[in-house]
Amino acid sequence: MENGSLQALPGHLYVVATPIGNLADLTERARAILGSADLVACEDTRTTGLLLNRLGLHKEFFPYHEHNEREAADRLTALLTAGTSIALVSDAGTPGLSDPGFRVVRACRRLGLPVVPVPGPSALATVLCASGLPTNGFLFAGFLPPKSAARITFFTKYRECEFTLALYESCHRIDKAVDEVVATLGPDRVICVAKEVTKLHEAFLTGRGADVQARLAKTSLKGEFVLLIAPEGYEL
Repeated sequence: MENGSLQALPGHLYVVATPIGNLADLTERARAILGSADLVACEDTRTTGLLLNRLGLHKEFFPYHEHNEREAADRLTALLTAGTSIALVSDAGTPGLSDPGFRVVRACRRLGLPVVPVPGPSALATVLCASGLPTNGFLFAGFLPPKSAARITFFTKYRECEFTLALYESCHRIDKAVDEVVATLGPDRVICVAKEVTKLHEAFLTGRGADVQARLAKTSLKGEFVLLIAPEGYEL
C-alpha cells in the first residue's frame, strides 16, 4: 500500500511530524520520507537544516511559513502536479496544528492531489496523555490572543466547557495567562502547565490553579509551554 511506503512517491505531499525536542522521537518512516522526498517544505530552513544535518541528509528546501502561505501553497501544488514529491514539516511537531500547513493541504484536497500523513510527535497529544487531566474530550484552541482582555474574554466564554481546554502559550505570556485563569475561573480550577516537553528541562505543573500559579512564579519561563484547563468541578 502506498501510504505505508518508506519511499516518497511522485506528486505526493507528505505531512511529516518531527521531534518537539528529543531527536530519538523521529520515526523510521519520517526519516525515510525526509530522505527520499524531492523537496522539503519547511517553516524555517535553519531549524530544519539542523535537523537534517544531524540525520546526515542534504535536501533542497522550500520556505513555507505564515508570511508566505497563500503564495507558497500555489507554488507547491504546481510542483506536486508536475510530479515532485514534497515532505512538509514545521519547526517541531505536527504541521498544521498551530503551525503552517493547513493551506497547502487544503489546496491539495481541492485539486485531488495525494496527501499522506506521516504521524509522530505532537506537543498537544504528548501533554494531554501525561497531564492527569480528562482526555475523554478536549477543545484545542491553539495560541491564546496576545492581549489580556481577549484572553479573559476567552476564559469567560469557555468557563463551563465540559471538556479539557488545550492551549499553546508563549514564554512571554504564560505567567500572565495563568494569573488570568485563576482570576477568571477561580483558584481551585485544576490546570496543567507543561514546559519544554521531551527536552532536558521538561516540567509538568499540575494541580489547583492557585498552586500552579505559585510554583510557576519560582520556575524559569524560558522555553515552550502548553496550558491545559480541566472542566469545572474536576478534582485531581
